[in-house]
Amino acid sequence: MRFVHTADWQLGMTRRYLGARPAKEAGGPTGEAQARFAGARLDAVRALGRIADDAGAAFVLVCGDVFESNLVGPDVVARACEALASFRTPVLLLPGNHDPADAACVLRRPDFARRCPPHVTVLDTPGVHEVAPGVEVVAAPWRSKHPLTDLVGEQLAALSPAPRGTLRVLAGHGELDVLDPDDDEPARIRRDGVLAALRDGRVHYVALGDRHSAWADAVDDRIRHAGTPEVTDFDEVDPGHVLVVDLDEHAARVRTETVGRWRFVRHDAALDTDDDLDALDVWLAARPDKERTAVRLVLRGTLSLRQRTRLDDLLAGHGHAYASVEVLEPHSDLATVPDDADLDALDLHGFAADAAAELFAAAAPEQGDAEARDALRLLHRLVTP
Repeated sequence: MRFVHTADWQLGMTRRYLGARPAKEAGGPTGEAQARFAGARLDAVRALGRIADDAGAAFVLVCGDVFESNLVGPDVVARACEALASFRTPVLLLPGNHDPADAACVLRRPDFARRCPPHVTVLDTPGVHEVAPGVEVVAAPWRSKHPLTDLVGEQLAALSPAPRGTLRVLAGHGELDVLDPDDDEPARIRRDGVLAALRDGRVHYVALGDRHSAWADAVDDRIRHAGTPEVTDFDEVDPGHVLVVDLDEHAARVRTETVGRWRFVRHDAALDTDDDLDALDVWLAARPDKERTAVRLVLRGTLSLRQRTRLDDLLAGHGHAYASVEVLEPHSDLATVPDDADLDALDLHGFAADAAAELFAAAAPEQGDAEARDALRLLHRLVTP
């Protein structure tokens, strides 16, 4: 039996930094990159649908967080249903922590119900669901944002071994205890219980969502996280995939298919010289698919006023091509220290020259006046070509 395992579509997700420009004069956030990012999430859904159709999968199993929240607008719901309508393969949607099966569940809303294609089933009822002859899915949906028990463990405890000739897939959402060390989290999935259920035949595959990076258990690779089909944040290890699973009573043969096209990249750079600025310029210029790439920079070092102005211009220039380029200020340690060449470059006379000299003295490292440094940066930008 073949099926597609996916999770964490999080349709309707927004990211504040998409469209943000690195310098004030670059215009600030435009929102245009956010719109492209939202469209890319739907493109990934359509792509995985084509994979399922072409592979002849029995169904697509979405293990939680179909939507970013239960509060997404009707436009997000309508576009999601249009994407689902393009599938020829049955689709099973499990509520997760972002879209739990509570009173406000988006998967139960009238606007979703009106548009939902007939080949889509919402697994909002816990327990065993026969999805095809000889194939059962055991659903462990989230019923609230903060469950107080191991929802997967509850369903496994209620099962007997699967009938002979029946393949059984568990659909869950959440972190295994081996991945989440927080002993105070009651909803963690107990791995020992999952391994025991696989050994005695209560289930034959455990499909999980919530972890945005693809992952397979080292002891039994029938326990898997599919990850998100399109990247959502900078700390994800291996996003952008779906899993095509060929399953029998003894093993799962899993093929990873890539559908994501965006990249979120963090880059650390030491900036002390013009050569360092050249290297950063070359690095930013060399990235492919800039319109689908968000960059966070961690910058360390010491620059003169002239060099800092060049850095600002460099980031602003590249920022127009990228989805986002931003400096991660809390993790950066970049000092601007004026030098004699900066003062000479201003070519000021009279009162203006005296004022600039006072600012230079206040901005010296031993004084450390941040406001004076900011004033000098502005002055340098205004009076130098």
